[in-house]
Amino acid sequence: GTTGYDFLNYVNELFCDRANESAMTSIYQKFTGLNTPYQELVIQKKRLIIGKHMAGDVDNLAHLIKRISSKDRHGGDYTLYGLRRALVEILAQYPVYRTYVRPGKYSDTDCGYMKEAVERARRRNPDLQNELQFIEDFLLLRFRDYIPEEEKKEWVHFVMRFQQFSGPLMAKGFEDTTLYVYNRLVSLNEVGSEPGRFGISSADFHAFNERRVRSWPHTMNATATHDTKRGEDTRARLNVISEIPREWQRAMLQWARMNRNKKGTKENTPIPDRNDEYLLYQILVSTYPFDDSDYDGFVNRMKEYMIKAVREAKVHTAWLKPDKEYEDSLLSFISALLERAENNQFAKDIAAFARRVAPYGIWNSLAQVLLKLTSPGVPDFYQGTELWDLSLVDPDNRRPVDYSRREEYLRQIRHDEQADMQGLLRDLLDKKEDGRIKLFVIYRSLRARAAMKELFATGEYLPINPEGERAANIVAFARRNGPRWTVTVVPRLLTRVVDGSAPPIGEKTWHDTRLPLTSGPERWTNALTGKPIRAEGGIRVADALADFPVALLTASAEP
Repeated sequence: GTTGYDFLNYVNELFCDRANESAMTSIYQKFTGLNTPYQELVIQKKRLIIGKHMAGDVDNLAHLIKRISSKDRHGGDYTLYGLRRALVEILAQYPVYRTYVRPGKYSDTDCGYMKEAVERARRRNPDLQNELQFIEDFLLLRFRDYIPEEEKKEWVHFVMRFQQFSGPLMAKGFEDTTLYVYNRLVSLNEVGSEPGRFGISSADFHAFNERRVRSWPHTMNATATHDTKRGEDTRARLNVISEIPREWQRAMLQWARMNRNKKGTKENTPIPDRNDEYLLYQILVSTYPFDDSDYDGFVNRMKEYMIKAVREAKVHTAWLKPDKEYEDSLLSFISALLERAENNQFAKDIAAFARRVAPYGIWNSLAQVLLKLTSPGVPDFYQGTELWDLSLVDPDNRRPVDYSRREEYLRQIRHDEQADMQGLLRDLLDKKEDGRIKLFVIYRSLRARAAMKELFATGEYLPINPEGERAANIVAFARRNGPRWTVTVVPRLLTRVVDGSAPPIGEKTWHDTRLPLTSGPERWTNALTGKPIRAEGGIRVADALADFPVALLTASAEP
């Protein structure tokens, strides 16, 4: 299988409201003045990396193919300059990190990626038609009948070298540059992501899981790693912004007016620029702590992150050539924004906005972790994510983890579930900010997995299409292995469903919404709450989510 980034991006996009893509794009473009389409930006940044950091590598590739082409009756007339230009274009257009073509073994998918890159390059550079065709023949190992075995080995050597460069170029041009420049909604800017794709439907998510259960049932399901750009709960909170674009726009424009006089200048240009300012507001909202116990530490983390972000973006400053004036002005701007002073209206506003979206981020997070635990694959947990993970890119996500606190919370949960489960559920919801509610979902779900190992290892995946008033706000699926069943039920896009102060539970929230089941047991148990549920041609969501925001139902069809 994979290391889990594919799952990470699909489950994350499930909580991005794709109905608001146009609105969010317009807001971003008007605020920043940046109108370059995402795909074009990727190509530009990959060309930037080739020119500044990989020129020697591309030169070596060009010399290699020129030397080989000089022996070929069709390639002898190609210039080194033309071959190098063609190589740059193909590398810039490459749609994936790398392919794995080798003699006698390459997939249709890999061939498709190579052809796609060449075709894109051909459309942009019709004057390189011949060079591009020649290189495409090399990449696909289309040996001519008259080529001797020794020359074929040289073709293979070229392809192996080419494939070694496409990965680092994607990492540097896309992952370490574009993801810090294209800031429309940075929850979508992750390793292996497609930030130009603004959210997915439930049907898309189900189709993804169905492919996995057929082909990779034991692959990894990740939601955070040592290399993710944002913590899993940071992304979950950020996605709430996709649901409230107009509210976000009003707040940002107001903040920009408030903070205009706090900026520095360089050659009459304000610092930070509007794109970096837009990023900063997203980061402040998504990582604002649940309490102020370490406010100074939070401010320092924001400064460290933003310096890394602007250096990675390579627009005003860079690791190899820092612009001290820009960076110092940016740090002063952050200090002024977050200063603890009675007259600092922005600090009050950003805290209020964070508190407004934080509960919805929590519901997203609980849904996300339950989907990870019950979808086809093996759930992977990065250090510290047992509680809320409002971290950013390394080194922020590599801070020491308080395992003693987690152990104490788990002991407390184990005690309280035996003594008073209903009381525990109420307490977890009342004090959701402390993170125990997330640990509770993980603990109870892992216990259910342990009791139904075969079902989660090899069981079928059966999408469920909810019906009723809130059908669009529920994602549900069943897993089945012989007589044993589970049903996963989670909410999404909740700003239009519940007030932020209220959990998305019960009849008042879910009304007539139901999960139709044409077959399956009648008696179910919620593995998270222990509550029994009866199904009569389907399961009422109000019953499944009667007293907790997510549900894992288990049953056996045995008499």
